[in-house]
Amino acid sequence: MRKLFQIALMCCAAVFCTSSVAASDHGSAEEAKALVQKVIAYMKANGREKTIAEINDMQSTRFRDRDLYVTINDMTMKNLAHGANAKMQGKDLIDLKDADGKSFMRERLDLVKAKGKGWQDYKFVNPVTKQIEPKSMYFEKYEDLIINCGIYK
Repeated sequence: MRKLFQIALMCCAAVFCTSSVAASDHGSAEEAKALVQKVIAYMKANGREKTIAEINDMQSTRFRDRDLYVTINDMTMKNLAHGANAKMQGKDLIDLKDADGKSFMRERLDLVKAKGKGWQDYKFVNPVTKQIEPKSMYFEKYEDLIINCGIYK
């Protein structure tokens, strides 16, 4: 019986350690919000052009951490910066829909106009897993820009 208890205890420890490692692969809501605020502070100190160039540089890790990355849109939802997909940079994303057909960019624009900042849920491709996953996006309006960073659930 004692040996069975030891095996069960080892299994529980293995599950706990595995889930801790897996959880650390994902950014948290607090980290996403902090990254948006870090971008805004960097933009205030260094200007818009330098900040956008830094985010668009796929070699830079200043605004990228695990599955967290930053995007910047103007108030027409044109993408000015995308930290995970260079093909999105410069694209008009207003009509972009998620896997369920949700017009999440139009929804985000409405939320920005109404609240200035907040969270939004939709589905999107995780750049780490390459799978469509539920995502929560934190956004803040800064001047005439929308700074975004999301977490995958």
